[in-house]
Order: sequence, then structure tokens, then C-alpha cells
Amino acid sequence: MTLDGNSLFDLVQLMREKAPEYVKLVTAQSEAEFDIAFDSMLERAISGLEQNSKNFKSLDEVGLSGCLALALSMPGLTVTQEAHSNGHVDITINVDHCTPIRRNLGEAKIYNGPEYHVQGLGQLLKRYTTGREGRGILIVYVRKQNISGLMKKIREKMDAEHPCEQQGDTVDHAFKWSFLSRHAHSCGDVLDVSHVGCNLYNDPGP
Repeated sequence: MTLDGNSLFDLVQLMREKAPEYVKLVTAQSEAEFDIAFDSMLERAISGLEQNSKNFKSLDEVGLSGCLALALSMPGLTVTQEAHSNGHVDITINVDHCTPIRRNLGEAKIYNGPEYHVQGLGQLLKRYTTGREGRGILIVYVRKQNISGLMKKIREKMDAEHPCEQQGDTVDHAFKWSFLSRHAHSCGDVLDVSHVGCNLYNDPGP
């Protein structure tokens, strides 16, 4: 198809063919539609980190989050590190030129046990989140063996203790080693958080 510079329709059709995920993201009419489109992009970015885990083994949480932010950034989607929202948030995702505001906050932790994860959840919900944002994101960089079992341990702790005003038990998420939780927030609403495992284990063998 030849693109006619005067035809917005042709432009949109070309974008739908070449970048369907991008079109779904920037044209989302609801938070639910945005979350579905963003999940696909996030899974791809997480997979990219995992495939390069040996190259990133010297990076700390900030360095890993910088790589993730670069992988997610694209025209129309601004992803920044250490932006301010009652403190320095690890990752802030903004959809440009969107009304109402569409913004998601992400906290990132190198796995150090379920208690450390819950501390990160508290930071995200009780410190950074105002309630105006969309679904929160808690990234778990796992450098130990058995990411599947370790993520299950986090879920078990959360379902047993219901931290941060958790509403009910956690539920499965759209992709592997991930789950969703819901939490009553001080703004008066119940907010969703996605907990996303990233497998950065490197076998020390030859």
C-alpha cells in the first residue's frame, strides 16, 4: 500500500499493519484496554532482559530498570527512571497527549525473599501512588534458581497475610511467573498491582 500524505486513514491502516501493538496502546479507550496492550509490550521487554542476562549480571536494580525503560520507550510512550511522585519512582510510564491522564508507576526489586517484596509493594502503594495512576507494576529481578518456586512463595505470603490492605487472594496474570493483586488505597479506591518475575539466573557452571 502506498501512503498518501494527505490521508489519515491510510496512515492509520499502515500503522495497524506494521505496528498493531502500538496502535492498540495509544488508542486504548479504557484502562483495561491499555493494560492488555501494555502487558504484551512488557512481556517482550522482560524476555529481552532474560535473553541478555549474562550481559547484565553486573547491573544493580537501577541499571536493570534503565535497560527495561529503554526497551519500553517508544514514540507516544514516555518511560522515565527516578521520576518524582512523593519520592523517586523506579519506572514511570506516561502515554503522551492522553486525556484523561494515563500513567503507571513501577517499583523494581532484585529478589531477596517475600518480605523484601512486600516492602517494595508498600513503597509503591503507600508512598508513590496517589490513586490517579493506572495499574501498578512490581518487577522482580530473580538471580536465583527456581524463579517459579520463588514467585509462588511471594504469592503464598501475600495470600496468607494480605499486606497493604490486599483484597482477597492473588490471581494469575497474563504471562509466566507473574500474578495480580488488588489493594484498598487511601484515596478510597481499590487499585490493581501486577507482580512480574524476570528470570536473570546464570548457571555458574562451565
